[in-house]
Amino acid sequence: MLDLVAHICGWIGTFLTLLAYVLVSFKKVDVLSRAYQWLNLIGALGLATYVLNQHAWPALLLEIVWGGIAIVALLKKVK
Repeated sequence: MLDLVAHICGWIGTFLTLLAYVLVSFKKVDVLSRAYQWLNLIGALGLATYVLNQHAWPALLLEIVWGGIAIVALLKKVK
């Protein structure tokens, strides 16, 4: 059951990360917008759940950094 949850999180994370990229590429959202950063953060969390379950350590590091960047960008928006 945990594998299924991890796979679903991975697919959702993949979709949201790609959606963020598409929206920025076609200038539907700004790269500094909250929407873009939230899509990246939630996408990174979903993908991190999957890669942690798969013990894919290099990919986990990528998702931790990716999510961290989104958190920092969102915190800057608050200030």
